[in-house]
Amino acid sequence: MTTALRRAGATLAAVLTWGAVLTGVSGCSATDELLGKPRSPEDAIRVDPADGTKNVRADRPFEVRVPDGRLESVKVVKLEDAQEIPVPGRIDDDGMRWRPAAGERRLALAAKYTVDAVALDGHGRRSARHTTFTTSVPDERFIAYVSPEDRTTVGTGMIVSLEFNRDIDDAQRAAVERAVHVTASPAVEVAPHWFGKTRLDFRPRDYWKPDTKVTVDLGLRDVEAAPGVYGMQNKTFAFTVGRSQTSVVDAAAHTMRVRRDGQLLETIPITAGAPKTTTYNGKMVVSEMLEETRMNSRTVGLGGEYDIPDVPHAIRLTTSGTFLHGNYWGGDVFGNTNASHGCVGLRDVKGGSSATPAGWFFDRTLVGDVVEVVNSKDKTVAPDNGLGGWNMSWKDWTAGSAVR
Repeated sequence: MTTALRRAGATLAAVLTWGAVLTGVSGCSATDELLGKPRSPEDAIRVDPADGTKNVRADRPFEVRVPDGRLESVKVVKLEDAQEIPVPGRIDDDGMRWRPAAGERRLALAAKYTVDAVALDGHGRRSARHTTFTTSVPDERFIAYVSPEDRTTVGTGMIVSLEFNRDIDDAQRAAVERAVHVTASPAVEVAPHWFGKTRLDFRPRDYWKPDTKVTVDLGLRDVEAAPGVYGMQNKTFAFTVGRSQTSVVDAAAHTMRVRRDGQLLETIPITAGAPKTTTYNGKMVVSEMLEETRMNSRTVGLGGEYDIPDVPHAIRLTTSGTFLHGNYWGGDVFGNTNASHGCVGLRDVKGGSSATPAGWFFDRTLVGDVVEVVNSKDKTVAPDNGLGGWNMSWKDWTAGSAVR
């Protein structure tokens, strides 16, 4: 079985998909409580460099291995200079280690590597692993990691997000902001907003119209971000806005209504966050899609409550670990009970299937689609937790510009 990372968000101006380095053992803040005994948190699949590692040297060894059992598949993608490039390699004959091809042993600088691996352990149990790491950038230079990726089709809620590898000094924010131009055809006003010292997002007043063409121009080369630190990118990339699809999760009614171009497409039974681990309210934008991944409660600060090695149809909604995902262990909770640790669960089967509600929704979703949660007994998701900027008024959004 091949585990594929589905991203309609896309090639970066430099390297990274939005959010810099996402947790590779996908930490979900919502998995069903009806789990039974959790699996051991020890990794069945080991990746070196470790997940989330930054500034990896070009000569650092790179491999994927298992302590027992065998690797079924390994997919590695390098995001470099606005291009998504598959990294060739091979699994050893004994199935216990994958290494890149000889020409790829030296890592590219200023790049993000993404690893998706599936393995069977010594007991025949399947596990999936999704990890990322980024390689080093010269000390006197800075780059922007941008999403969505080049030449992709995204949902109408997509927010252009730049994550800088170094802090931008307060005095230099305006200069950096002026060096980035986001334009649309048909034309629409697009405004920037700073979140802290390393993140700059762009969005229009309202959702993009379908079929809009958006161009991002980075004129950062030689722009100063801090004393003695200058940009190294002059790049242009573009993406297309696809059909309009928005979904509203009603946590009280245990349903999700999916609308396509304003028309109701389907009403799906769901389970949301349990009373002690509620789901955020508010508008959340799909930022990453994984056909199968591991979810471990330790990655979201919940201790050892769960460790599920093969969660199907996982759709990331926040950086902190909120997913909308398939659930094969929940029994009859869908449409009846909120029993998760904060995510939104849809009925699925082990291994995933397009015939299930989770598979149906996954197959019809794009990075950039909006999922809005209502009637949950929780606060509204923070605007910088994932692509949550639609939860801000236009006035508050535009006030976050260093130029305005």
